[in-house]
Amino acid sequence: MQNPRNKYLFIRILEACNADCFMCEYALSRDTYRFTPEDFSELLPEALAAGVGYVRFTGGEPLMHREVLELVRVGTEHGMRMSLITNGMFLPRFVDRLAEAGLAQVIVSLDGSSGETHDVYRRSPGMFDAGLEGLRRARDLGIIPRVNTVVGPHNYAQMPDLQRVLTEAGVEQWELSAIKLGREIRYPDPADVLTACDPIYEADPRKVLVPLGKRFYGENPEEQKAYFDESITPRPSGPLCLVTEDVIYLDGKNGRAFSCSCLPHTEDDAGPGGAPLRNTSGKVELNSPVFREHADLFKANGPTLCNGCSATAAGYSDDLARLGTVPEWSY
Repeated sequence: MQNPRNKYLFIRILEACNADCFMCEYALSRDTYRFTPEDFSELLPEALAAGVGYVRFTGGEPLMHREVLELVRVGTEHGMRMSLITNGMFLPRFVDRLAEAGLAQVIVSLDGSSGETHDVYRRSPGMFDAGLEGLRRARDLGIIPRVNTVVGPHNYAQMPDLQRVLTEAGVEQWELSAIKLGREIRYPDPADVLTACDPIYEADPRKVLVPLGKRFYGENPEEQKAYFDESITPRPSGPLCLVTEDVIYLDGKNGRAFSCSCLPHTEDDAGPGGAPLRNTSGKVELNSPVFREHADLFKANGPTLCNGCSATAAGYSDDLARLGTVPEWSY
């Protein structure tokens, strides 16, 4: 049966970045790869045929892409709701032109409750204030302002203050996802994490900004034990991962497509994951038999197999399983 929901298409449009974040593989990258407007124009008919309604540009830092405004404009002209995720440093100087190009949502990565902490984590002075200014201006221009926060032992105690800051700034969506470093993450006192962060999730959403998805440390004792003892982030509750029905993530540089935005970041030495973006004739295919096989594998096994799920992805799948629908921009 045809999926009635609009799908999300994530595209890594470059790997270059101006930030020096300690948890990121693209820190200060000067990689020369760029996804072009021509690449996008070739891809869009396939995206429309696959049921894509939302497109999100990721990086690296998308605002370092010289043609990012044209990419947003092309997608908007084809009826896509366009989004991008940025570290925020360049957002104040771009936000007016992004609005003119048709950007519908902007996501800024903020990990501390002030520049005194966030800029240290990102090793980029001035980034917090620039990101917050860009979010406020985006809101005034009709662009949905969202914040993604990577949270771990270094910053969880700041989350109540960050909740207040984002609420006062008019941010409309907030993702709190656990830091993933490819090794065990240990908290000196797991009980203190619950004491600090449970009130964030239990707050009245009519009064303050409440994070999307699951609690980054788990919704129940079983998930919390897996997280604090084994560094396994909360997964979809099962029996299926329904994100795989609604998400396509493109790594254009390597020509691979994945059924979840988390999967490209959990690769190992076993070989390329996902599915090839092009068939043997060189034509772009977003819903090939190989991609469907890949997606079906993680649909069936993601709730037990994956380690590295995001709080938003897990919550999205659970909401679909429970309610049969999700609000716009829930992923």
